[in-house]
Amino acid sequence: MDVTRTFTPQELRYLTMLSRQYPTVQAASTEIINLQAIMNLPKGTEHFISDVHGEHEAFLHILNSCSGVVRDKLDNLYATSLPRAERAQLATLIYYAEEKLEELQEAGLATEEWYRITLYRLVELCRHLSSKYTRSKVRKALPKEYAYMIDELLHTRYGDDDKKDYYEKIIETIINIGQAPNVIIAISGVIKRLAVDHLHLVGDIFDRGPRADIVMDSLMEHHSVDIQWGNHDILWMGAACGSRTLVATVLANSLHYNNLEVIETGYGISLRPLSIFANEVYKDCNTSRFKVKFTGDDALRVSEKDKLLSARMHKAITVILFKLEGQKLIRRPEFGMSDRLLLDKIDYENKCITIGDVTYPLEDTDFPTVDPKDPYALSPEEDAVIDKLTNSFQRSEKLQRHVRFLYSKGNLYKVYNGNLLLHGCIPMTDDGQMMSFAIGSEPLSGKAFLDYAEQTARRAYYNKPGSPERQFGMDFLWWLWAGRNSPIFGRDRMTTFERRLIKDESSWTEPKNAYYTFYNDPAMCEMLLQEFGLTDPHCHIINGHVPVKAKKGESPFKGDGKVIVIDGGFCKAYQPTSGIAGYTLIYNSACMRIVSHQPFSGRQNAIHDNLDILSTTEVFEVMKSRVKVAQTDRGRLLQSQIDDLNDLLCAYKTGAVTENHS
Repeated sequence: MDVTRTFTPQELRYLTMLSRQYPTVQAASTEIINLQAIMNLPKGTEHFISDVHGEHEAFLHILNSCSGVVRDKLDNLYATSLPRAERAQLATLIYYAEEKLEELQEAGLATEEWYRITLYRLVELCRHLSSKYTRSKVRKALPKEYAYMIDELLHTRYGDDDKKDYYEKIIETIINIGQAPNVIIAISGVIKRLAVDHLHLVGDIFDRGPRADIVMDSLMEHHSVDIQWGNHDILWMGAACGSRTLVATVLANSLHYNNLEVIETGYGISLRPLSIFANEVYKDCNTSRFKVKFTGDDALRVSEKDKLLSARMHKAITVILFKLEGQKLIRRPEFGMSDRLLLDKIDYENKCITIGDVTYPLEDTDFPTVDPKDPYALSPEEDAVIDKLTNSFQRSEKLQRHVRFLYSKGNLYKVYNGNLLLHGCIPMTDDGQMMSFAIGSEPLSGKAFLDYAEQTARRAYYNKPGSPERQFGMDFLWWLWAGRNSPIFGRDRMTTFERRLIKDESSWTEPKNAYYTFYNDPAMCEMLLQEFGLTDPHCHIINGHVPVKAKKGESPFKGDGKVIVIDGGFCKAYQPTSGIAGYTLIYNSACMRIVSHQPFSGRQNAIHDNLDILSTTEVFEVMKSRVKVAQTDRGRLLQSQIDDLNDLLCAYKTGAVTENHS
């Protein structure tokens, strides 16, 4: 230590503030030792999930099982001592502790002996998982009401003769006072928390599946999570911020897929204004192109009258949507999407439309609220309906709470431990350059544009209601959702109009951005990673958004493994295309592995029959040596803290800062 060192006034001011937390040489030295010890622990396990799309049951099972991490640990411990069926039951108990305990109790299987054996096994598994963490971190993971008890069990060795009776007495007392079920639930929660140190949700929590709100509730309860916004998340964020266009989009999508449970039950938003309006205005209209997609039992359970009402509502909100989108494109010429102004191109006399150089017959031109002379003007009734619906989105306390969380924990992209996480793409031109955008700013591309896009997206939520900045932010959220080559949409156009009104499917094409071609080129991937400051050969881009067509032999690995696409079809609507039910990714201190999942048979089947999701694991990158905390982002932060504390020690020893022993 350099005892002749001098400090600048700014350094002394900072070190004096630091001395309040570490007032003596001993306190600073102890903290340096603690931090240095943490630096040499193995890095925690990271879990990557993408494109959940409201499939809450499958998501919660993947979350509970940690994509097979819990099952792997059970196999490591008990493969030679427990039959497969018993290991499966123990895994189910960990995943769904309360429900499984209730089932076992009703069947008379939860005897005192079963409780004793199960507690021993759970404690052993918990101890195994906690070995890579400091005792301090493990204690923080323990539920307060059982923290002392579980801590004693974890750190008292049963094989230690001096402590054997003590250990057994704790277990015996837990059972005798009727606390075994509660302790099992508590330890199961600790196991799941220790199995995964950090969760990454790489976009698209919302839409398609039934209960995105339940997914959001579970994410808010997770101990460590980040989110990369997907296009469907941006859609709901904009609706919650008060964008009438995005409210109409949410409702049109939800009606199209008969996914109203999340709106009405999840978020308490009433669709009565829309249903009354649609039944009055569209009662005599053709709605054949707006039939709602009912699947499974719904197709049989829903009456023809309700199906007709749903189609009318779908048509009514879609027409409102087309008008609002048109108003936005006229208001924002900088979006460069005037070719998507289509309502004014309709030839009502000949029932056709010309898009580009092609004329298509229209299946429906029965639009009672559209004035051909002013097609983008809302009728007074439409204006009132969309205002009421937008107010309902803004007044939904639960939705607002979820959107606050998305803004606080979410980003457009994230660089984390050497990987670039983003839902969509880094927009590129056909000649392999990063695409430039000038939307409310000078031309920007690559990282600079993504940074600008995130800042602008935040205006929609954080700027003053009614201000031009907030309005531009809401318009920009719509551009992120549907704009040409936006980084989370990644396509040339969104053809909702064509899909609803034109039978010719050649008009439905939505050309992908060139990124989705160039990410097969390893050199191009390295160039993109370097744009975000990632130069290590083990760096990757981790993508969602575009389902991998596994059943056709498509690989989730692109560019010789530099890009990993983990959208494999979580959503049931995409599973016929992908052939599987989603990919997840596990990155621990020893390796990176991808897990492909088969469709989930349902929560009740999982609990009753101890059924796990059938999964296939592929280790695709093995580390030469175990990755330590020191090699992670957290390690770099800890090292800066160690450096500061060493400076404080020097200041104490040179007299620049005075110790406080009081």
